[in-house]
Amino acid sequence: MISSAESRYNQWVRDHYRFLLRSAWALTGSRAIAEDVVQDCFTSAWRFRSQLRDPSMVRAWLFQIMRRHAFRHFDPAQHQAQGQEALSEEAVNHHEALDVQLDVVKALARIAPIHREVLVLYYFDDMATAQMAEALDIAPGTVLSRLARAREALKTALQEPARTVTTPTSAASVIPLRKRTP
Repeated sequence: MISSAESRYNQWVRDHYRFLLRSAWALTGSRAIAEDVVQDCFTSAWRFRSQLRDPSMVRAWLFQIMRRHAFRHFDPAQHQAQGQEALSEEAVNHHEALDVQLDVVKALARIAPIHREVLVLYYFDDMATAQMAEALDIAPGTVLSRLARAREALKTALQEPARTVTTPTSAASVIPLRKRTP
């Protein structure tokens, strides 16, 4: 028989894995890294589950943990030096019907992570601004102002031609990442 703690953990994974994976993938640009980030997120969340004050805010709380893990892989110096990389060839070779979606994804890759995360939470994950404020540990008014700035940044990025990358990318990432050291 499964213990109640184990069944609660399994329920968390069933309820929130896809959401966290989509969000981590959007933040990192790499499915492999996103999977590692989500696994680390669940491990940390379970270890510190007593810190969850309001069980109805578990999704926002998990996102906050996942976000910290994702940004631990982010190297700002490398990001500034190389800029945003293009999506992998697999994504570019899809049907023409996906061109508009790809343009949006590529534009998302060219905007600052602080803007990307509010757009992903709001539009891709349908998270309410109150939950976003909790997940990002900011005031609700700040969420709204970041959304406004993020929309403008995305609009600008959509109007710019995509940057070309001179190095081949077989498993390209949207944000240049580095492995964290233990």
